[in-house]
Amino acid sequence: MSDTVTDVLDGSDVSELLAELRRRGPLVQCITNSVVTGFTANALLALGAAPAMVDNLEEATVFAGIADAVLINVGTINPAVGETMVATAQAAGAAGTPWVLDPVAVGGLPLRDRVATELVPLRPTVIRGNASEVISLAGLDGGGRGVDSTAGVEAALEPARSLCARTGGAVAVSGPVDHIITADDVRTVSNGTPMMTKVTGVGCALGAITAAFTACASPADAAFAATAVWTIAAEVAIERASGPGTFAVEILDALHALGSEQLARLTR
Repeated sequence: MSDTVTDVLDGSDVSELLAELRRRGPLVQCITNSVVTGFTANALLALGAAPAMVDNLEEATVFAGIADAVLINVGTINPAVGETMVATAQAAGAAGTPWVLDPVAVGGLPLRDRVATELVPLRPTVIRGNASEVISLAGLDGGGRGVDSTAGVEAALEPARSLCARTGGAVAVSGPVDHIITADDVRTVSNGTPMMTKVTGVGCALGAITAAFTACASPADAAFAATAVWTIAAEVAIERASGPGTFAVEILDALHALGSEQLARLTR
């Protein structure tokens, strides 16, 4: 299948989606890894969304019907959390709540691989990960090294399409150039900075931001807008930061202040 691009958003379109998100203030339930909960919550607040870290089995399935969107991130998984993730995805599907799967370090680790395999048939709205994670999630050898990808983004395009065919949603593959893929469409975002790889939680926060946008837009538009917003905020932040510590603060400030002027930087 040839790569096609249809109805690509520009900076003004993304600005409009961001304004709509801020108007709605979507409630985003996050079942995410313990390393990044605070940063993820702060990113959602800076964006204009509302975080809810409801991740126990008794409450999470109920909350999936209340939330506007759900993030499931398998970064620090254990059997009880895995059970909660699957049950919550089922509840989100039953309630019509969009949800995002972030398959952190999937590929070669048995528990997260098994849980991720159970989650894909539950039809996540968006899958967001690096190339190795996406390739592994599709049932191939992604060759990942923990949370780091050893595969190039281009190698993940066909596996991503196969996942889209199974879920009916979109797949966002992160890399030097980010790719947003549907069954018949590929969009790219070329913004960002290498400093994004030097702060724990930057990729995981993008999963939560993507979930927030799914409350306001189609899967592909949500993934594209989230990627554009976060990577452009990173570009603004790196102009003010002196290293990883200040970058982690500056990216939140940049996200909070982001508007049409900054989003005109969008590079596809």
